[in-house]
Amino acid sequence: MSQHQTSHTFQVDLRGLVDLLSHHLYSSPRVYLRELLQNAVDAITARRALHPDAPARITVETGETLTVTDTGVGLSEKDVHTFLATIGRSSKRSADGGLDGTAIASARSEFIGQFGIGLLACFVVADEITVVSRSAATPDAPVVEWRGRADGSYTIRTLPPHTRPEPGTTVRLTPRADGTEWTRPDRVVELARHYGGLLRHEVTVTDARGTATRIDRTPPWEERHASPRARREALAEHCRSTFGFTPLDTVELDLPVVGLRGVAYVLPTAVSPSQRAGHRVHLKGMLLSDQASELLPDWAFFVRCVVDTTGLRPTASREALYEDETLDAVREALGNRLRDWLTGLAAGDPTLLHRFIETHHLAVKALARHDDALLRMLLPWLPFETTDGNVTLDEFARSHPTILVTRSVEEFRQVAPIAAAAGLGVVNGGYTYDRDLVHRLPEIRSGTTVDDLDPATVTAHLDAVEPAAELAAASFLAVAREVIGVHDCDVVLRSFQPVTAPALLLDNREARHERTRSELAGAGDGLWADILGSLRTEAPRAQLVLNHLNPLVRRAATITERGLATATAEALYGQALLLSRRPLRAAESALLNRAFLGLLDHAMHDHATHDRAGGQGGPAPRKEP
Repeated sequence: MSQHQTSHTFQVDLRGLVDLLSHHLYSSPRVYLRELLQNAVDAITARRALHPDAPARITVETGETLTVTDTGVGLSEKDVHTFLATIGRSSKRSADGGLDGTAIASARSEFIGQFGIGLLACFVVADEITVVSRSAATPDAPVVEWRGRADGSYTIRTLPPHTRPEPGTTVRLTPRADGTEWTRPDRVVELARHYGGLLRHEVTVTDARGTATRIDRTPPWEERHASPRARREALAEHCRSTFGFTPLDTVELDLPVVGLRGVAYVLPTAVSPSQRAGHRVHLKGMLLSDQASELLPDWAFFVRCVVDTTGLRPTASREALYEDETLDAVREALGNRLRDWLTGLAAGDPTLLHRFIETHHLAVKALARHDDALLRMLLPWLPFETTDGNVTLDEFARSHPTILVTRSVEEFRQVAPIAAAAGLGVVNGGYTYDRDLVHRLPEIRSGTTVDDLDPATVTAHLDAVEPAAELAAASFLAVAREVIGVHDCDVVLRSFQPVTAPALLLDNREARHERTRSELAGAGDGLWADILGSLRTEAPRAQLVLNHLNPLVRRAATITERGLATATAEALYGQALLLSRRPLRAAESALLNRAFLGLLDHAMHDHATHDRAGGQGGPAPRKEP
């Protein structure tokens, strides 16, 4: 039994397609002008492939209607039927690469966009588009008018030759009410400069009064200057007008293999590594994106770039770069160029290098972790937080042959005052990249040793108190150990500098992990609690070290009343917690609140007792609660 098969053609809802373009493909209706300029540039490119001396002008006229006129290759009647009557058909898809065989294949790589898709984008701001064109293929080519509407209908007719004496194309559109914002004269000039500021062809915008504005079309890196200093000043001015800041320095970029030229501007202020840089990327002179964060490696967040390229691919929306092997290679090459710039600063301009590192030391640290040559060159220059202040490792190592590095910021905060008084050289390794870099210092500086800080190292530099003093404080220490012990912390009495520090909380990673495990096991139930319980280790507990040299601690050691001793021990522990600047657990926050209220209660009770006694003889002893 034979089967009957019929063929059908998809019916395209043009309004739905335009809505898709405006809401999902293009970032803003303003791209309509970019698409018109791209079509005009491609038409001129195709004509010059045939006639190298052909004029290259694009004129944008504003008013009640907006027109874009070019001196390009134009369209024949066959081209109009082929490229404007079929949604998505591109004038660059013909076998020989041209319009109706007129543009030679060698010009294909110079085209920016696709004529049919580009014209379709104009429906984002207008309901009707008129195209009047005359082909440069033959001297007697007719003038053809195509009029399309957003409902999907269109008309084609032939006009008298005098309506357009020369080859080229005029696109005219009447904006809808919601599109007039994007077709105002001042906005059109702004958009033309934004998108077409680096086009190699003459672009002029005229308003209804005949005022013409010429769009600057010379890339700043191609201009000639009287001296290198004049060139740097001109590039700095371009940076100010483009990005709004005066650069710390400029780095010129040139990758001939992908036709890329441009400049990287070094930011004068620090930025967060998580803040992705927005680079301006032009494709054959037309702005592709002003937020192309994918152009440079992640570590190069300290520069903003403006580049023009012929060899990188755009995405479908032509508003970003397509991720492929070519872009990977370009990203690596540009990263190498920035490395070379840093190497040149170290060799020839140490003053500027010092200014750069002061501002962007985090970026340099990120780079140095993965680049051995830069590590050896720049690590001695990099500032780190140490017990001697913010100094370079080279300077710090001169005073401390053995360098201790903490694993976290909290550990450094705990031990810094005590370690400094004891003459220990400690570096804060809690910041991004710092610990790894400090450990690599012996690779470039012989005679220097780097070790992770162990709390026992600090404890060894604390002096034991006299046995008599330890015995006199036994009662208070017993209460303190009982009260603070519930927080997995021991209490010891030592003497250390500075005298102003009443207590020191020594904590290490293993102790913190054990506390976290214990908390989770206590909060859990069933199998999960059993698993956590089986993971219990004999990790050392944290230590609250009370400073016997501190007057407040010496007075506290004489307290015999349990209520006051409890509140005092909790207050000392709470202060040590706050000085460590680590996040407080719920139980620790409750402890701080309880200690404050307990001490306040004792103070108010003693004051009331003193008043009742008429201020004579001091406060009466308080009974045990």
